Amino acid sequence: MDDLLQRVMESVKYIKGIIKETPKIAVILGSGLGSFASEIRDAIEIPYESIPNFKTSSVEGHDNKLIYGTIYGKPILAMKGRYHYYEGYTMQEITFPIKVFALLGVSKLIVSNAAGGINKKYKVGDIMLISDHIKLCGDSPLIGPNIEEFGTRFPDMKDAYPRGFRSLAKEVAQKLKLEVQEGVYAYMTGPQYETPAEIKMLSVLGADAVGMSTVPEVISAVHLGIDVLGISCITDETLSDKKISHDEVMQAVASVEKNFTRFVVEIINNI
Repeated sequence: MDDLLQRVMESVKYIKGIIKETPKIAVILGSGLGSFASEIRDAIEIPYESIPNFKTSSVEGHDNKLIYGTIYGKPILAMKGRYHYYEGYTMQEITFPIKVFALLGVSKLIVSNAAGGINKKYKVGDIMLISDHIKLCGDSPLIGPNIEEFGTRFPDMKDAYPRGFRSLAKEVAQKLKLEVQEGVYAYMTGPQYETPAEIKMLSVLGADAVGMSTVPEVISAVHLGIDVLGISCITDETLSDKKISHDEVMQAVASVEKNFTRFVVEIINNI
């Protein structure tokens, strides 16, 4: 057995020994969005460090816990915190949990992030459904030998964010009377924020928002046959002359967290 597949199976075996039912839905919570976890009923917290082969994040706002429980009676898994390429992890390490989710039986993934708004129509506190992405990083989680148990050698990314999943989310937003944007997410590795010239480039390329996560996980999920819904919380206006700090990003996330939480809870209810 391939070493990576063996390590994934070790993690799967450990988690299966703790959870009660097969989760079909998983959620990855971005920076500062961890309060969603309080909506999970009968929650079981599994620290990342206790799961074989899992890593931990060193970034503020990431609690390093896998949470199992139910929402509207549906068993789910939620990652309260993720790891990033800029922390020194490889693409394969960043996406390791996605492989574990797939082998646990997950078929739907909701992935969230804090992002800088590029589209001039966006404002701080907006929620954006990701319709597509631009990956401005040469590395990929699929580089290296392909493991057939995970997926095809050359996965098609034309429908990485399925239209049907986004339509469901938009219907939910309408019911909640919640205004949501829809746009293209650009992935930059960070950890430095983008220069004005880079933001201008991204705008020309058609990006509506920019961030330092999500895309590696989405690529891995598509490879594994998992349907993805991507949600960005707009935390700053990158075209502004105002300097950006992580503290201000976290404050902006706090302003949108309540709407984000009820939005995702109702999406899960309607899946």
